[in-house]
Amino acid sequence: MIINSLLDTDLYKLTMMQGVLHQFPWAEVQYEFKCRDEGIDLIPIIKQVQEEINHLCTLRFTEKELDYLRTLRFMKEDFIQFLRLFQLNSDFVCIGVEDGEFFLKIKGPWLHTILFEVPVLAIVNEVYFRDIRPAPDFESGKEKLHEKISLVKESNKEGLEFRFADFGTRRRFSYIWQNQIIRILKEELPENLRGTSNVFFAMKHAMLPIGTMAHEWLMAAQALGPKLADSQKFALEHWAQEYRGDLGIALSDTMGFDAFLNDFDMYFAKLFDGCRHDSGDPMVWGDRLIEHYRKLKVDSRSKIAIFSDGLSFPKAIEITRYFKGRIITSFGIGTNLTNDVMDTPPVQIVIKMTHCQGAPVAKISDSPGKQMCKDNRYLEYLISVFSGKT
Repeated sequence: MIINSLLDTDLYKLTMMQGVLHQFPWAEVQYEFKCRDEGIDLIPIIKQVQEEINHLCTLRFTEKELDYLRTLRFMKEDFIQFLRLFQLNSDFVCIGVEDGEFFLKIKGPWLHTILFEVPVLAIVNEVYFRDIRPAPDFESGKEKLHEKISLVKESNKEGLEFRFADFGTRRRFSYIWQNQIIRILKEELPENLRGTSNVFFAMKHAMLPIGTMAHEWLMAAQALGPKLADSQKFALEHWAQEYRGDLGIALSDTMGFDAFLNDFDMYFAKLFDGCRHDSGDPMVWGDRLIEHYRKLKVDSRSKIAIFSDGLSFPKAIEITRYFKGRIITSFGIGTNLTNDVMDTPPVQIVIKMTHCQGAPVAKISDSPGKQMCKDNRYLEYLISVFSGKT
């Protein structure tokens, strides 16, 4: 089976889950799957995906895995004891055909559904590629990987201090391939590879697990906070209350970068270690972030800018060069790292929260096509609220 450990997920799902346990254990949510690519037919793999999800729902955290989580100083003992009892429930997942297309929805308590997203996406991806490419050419993938490694080694000669992490679990070609990539990168680029977002591989390869928050944390705040216009501040404040200085990277594009900067005042600018870019032009974003810090009289050279939006290695190295000496840069590289195996293009699949407490939630992306909200009236209202803050 594809997923054989509940740690085979991104760290930010566990960090958000801990926050949900402590602050919003009563919240009810809904997620929906979307394939952003046209012409991709996932209907033939429905049965296999369902079987894999059923297996996923038999898994429990092992004692070894719980002991590993204890080594992460921001993981609290009551949360680890909760995970000792935790098990995913397939009743919260609905999969089938709707309007002639593959559909997958997750609905239930946030605390008990939050861990579905990453393994389910990994399942859909691997089953799809296993179906169309049953005999993958990993040698071709290794050649491409070594080309990337060569680019990084050349950047080291420039003194660029290029740092990156593996963010590729959700859209990996396969578990086996991601494991090989991490092993090779750890051997070839020990000074450049900061870690991986995948907690299982971080444990297996003795690496740093990387991750803080995802869009759903800020999106849920639209329904959980007292005032929609202050939902970003509500989300960031509750994150700070949970982690007290740990995991201090703020996600900047949930309501658009203009609205984020309006909310990211002196308090948050000093409290958080930096920000993550996930949509829009990375150069423009970084320049504006640096200028924002300057206006607040915060030294941007002490802050971190993490880039994670559809990156390739040449692009990430270009960004490093552009911001050298002005802000610390780091990169989360996903699809280009874990699904660049053959000529078959990767599929752009996502699972996003669409409702919280029965009310619609959404994000206002800085890139066209990244919004995911079927309630156009709510989306228009959300845009009007946050455009009025810029």
